[in-house]
Amino acid sequence: MAYFRTQDGCSLYYEMIGFDLARPVVVFLNGTLQTTMYWKVIAASLQPRFRSVLYDARGQGESELGSLPLSLDLHMDDLWALMRHLALGPVSLVGLSHGALLGYAMARRRPKAIRRLVLCSVGVRAPMRARLIVRTWPEILDAAGLEVLVSAVLPQVFGEAFLMRNRKHIDRIAKAIVRRNPQDALAAHLLAMKDYPRLRSMLAKLEMPSLVISGSDDPLVSVDGAEEVAEKSGGRHLVAKGVGHSIAAEAPEWFLETVSRFLADRWTDMPEGL
Repeated sequence: MAYFRTQDGCSLYYEMIGFDLARPVVVFLNGTLQTTMYWKVIAASLQPRFRSVLYDARGQGESELGSLPLSLDLHMDDLWALMRHLALGPVSLVGLSHGALLGYAMARRRPKAIRRLVLCSVGVRAPMRARLIVRTWPEILDAAGLEVLVSAVLPQVFGEAFLMRNRKHIDRIAKAIVRRNPQDALAAHLLAMKDYPRLRSMLAKLEMPSLVISGSDDPLVSVDGAEEVAEKSGGRHLVAKGVGHSIAAEAPEWFLETVSRFLADRWTDMPEGL
């Protein structure tokens, strides 16, 4: 557990897991409302074959918001600065939702620095329902506060099967999310996302192997939209059936096995889907 200070003075929180210098590096990128806690079990389970870097982007978790306006370019600058600070060679990126968008943009900007790319819960041609859902998030946050927003978001970012399995723990999950997310930073994050470039405008054949994973029970990302990202990037698309937006949390064993095989270049024995 450590902090890295960016050139403009913003303090970013990061953790290194299994940091044997002889092992390839995987950097995990958080989605909206997520922190390093989301990836800890997955990162720990990748040992000893891989070493992992977890970090909270500006405004997430333990990281400061900073004084600069948030943007996708700024997040890329931060990620690159952290990689240079840690003297990392080419790394694999694993991102979910907002983290997947950041990972894709980074792969386009600095292809030589990325060896493999895993993109979860991201796609083009967002369903109208998804557009309306996301549009309400800053409105709910402004009008009713963080606790109400998290209550509204939970059924949108978790699939039905996960919610049923964890129905006795939903309140505890919601409280943990609220505790880890400063309201002012989340408001800045949601506002900045409105000006992000469209993923479709970035789509191109990538120089590194890529894997796109989507959930069949995800109201925010369509299977077809995720498949198009994989097709135009020259990568592979897998569908996790009965899983919502939070793939790694909802199907951790399958996710770990699938990502481990992909990162280790074991393409031939990868599953077709969950």
